Amino acid sequence: MGLRDDLERFREVGEQRREDLADFIQYGDLGQSRPGEIKIPVKIVSLPEFEYDQRDKGGVGQGDGGTPDVGQPVGQPQPQPGDEDGDEGEPGEEGGEHEYYEMDPEEFAQELDEELGLDLEPKGKKVIEEKEGPFTDLTRTGPDSTLDFERMFKEGLKRKLAMDFDEDFVREVCKVEEITPREVFEWARGENLPVSMAWIEEAYADIPEEERGTWSSIEAVEENVDRQSVHQQIRREGIKHVPFRREDERYRYPEIIEEKEKNVVVVNIRDVSGSMREKKRELVERTFTPLDWYLTGKYDNAEFVYIAHDADAWQVEREDFFGIRSGGGTKISSAYELAAELLEEYPWSDWNRYVFAAGDSENSSNDTEERVIPLMEEIDANLHAYVETQPSGNAINATHAEELERHFGTDSDDVAVAYVNGESDVTDAIYRILSTEDDDDE
Repeated sequence: MGLRDDLERFREVGEQRREDLADFIQYGDLGQSRPGEIKIPVKIVSLPEFEYDQRDKGGVGQGDGGTPDVGQPVGQPQPQPGDEDGDEGEPGEEGGEHEYYEMDPEEFAQELDEELGLDLEPKGKKVIEEKEGPFTDLTRTGPDSTLDFERMFKEGLKRKLAMDFDEDFVREVCKVEEITPREVFEWARGENLPVSMAWIEEAYADIPEEERGTWSSIEAVEENVDRQSVHQQIRREGIKHVPFRREDERYRYPEIIEEKEKNVVVVNIRDVSGSMREKKRELVERTFTPLDWYLTGKYDNAEFVYIAHDADAWQVEREDFFGIRSGGGTKISSAYELAAELLEEYPWSDWNRYVFAAGDSENSSNDTEERVIPLMEEIDANLHAYVETQPSGNAINATHAEELERHFGTDSDDVAVAYVNGESDVTDAIYRILSTEDDDDE
């Protein structure tokens, strides 16, 4: 196996790892991971390894010291302890130890970007530093050391090309029999030569008397005298003089680059009412946890707020967020009211904000239309998302997600609605949410 084959294998393994990552998000044990450390079982991720060619392992001897025992067939392995039928072990009660592949959230975000084809570019909010960038901007004044001489030379050269002409040829035209300076000027203007009347009069006056009438006509001059363009003169003689002017001067100064800290606060809202049974809670965790990992990996500083609600809302710790279940009713607006209050600590001018909510779409009468939608419109955020979890299909009164879609539409760039009826829907829901945010939205 050559180096090219090895590299190809590593590339294939990378693609397989991203596929296994999606499988892990849908079906793996998320409980082994923490917010700043993601642990994926090695039994899911196939890591690359090198194998020696069997032909490079030496001879065929299999006995002690490399000599086969009498009667032992060559090419068959020796029996090992536990291979006999009578040595089969009994099923154990202790779980085996599994190896885990650890990745930080930044690596997780990169892998998920590649797997789902995402391109979320975090937005910096708070300016933490201003520094000088490359000298790309220009001003009319500045120290001599920053003078853009190359630009000034180009401007002067363009002027030279526009103003110069073949002076010798024009002097020959002044020698035409009985021609006047005014006639020479009219001819020059017809030829688009940048020559003044004063220059022609001076050149005409300098011609010796014996040279006047050398040519019978201008046509005779054109037939007998080579006329050179400015480009030909420069190639022949070089640039003797470039007409610089004050207005050509430009001074470079550095572009000021603002370094912005990429801060994000993520508000996770979950319905904990009596209808949110274990399977629904599991689907919420399976969707929200990778979203937390992803945004942690994308931003410099990520903070998370967890809100549980039935008919009332309260803030909880992450450890309790996915397991709580109450017997109360449902009033989703109570969670958004609390979210608006808590987000006052994270001003929109300094923080990117995401508000993710999940439940089974059941809500008290008219609460979605009269309270939740207005609150979502009032709370500034990069993205609002709602995840409906209904493993057994939609309930008759589960209309919250549909009402949001009907109001905001399905192509909104700051509101996403996703449906998760089983584990296989998780990655599609994550893509639906993360691909919704408009990159141009500030």
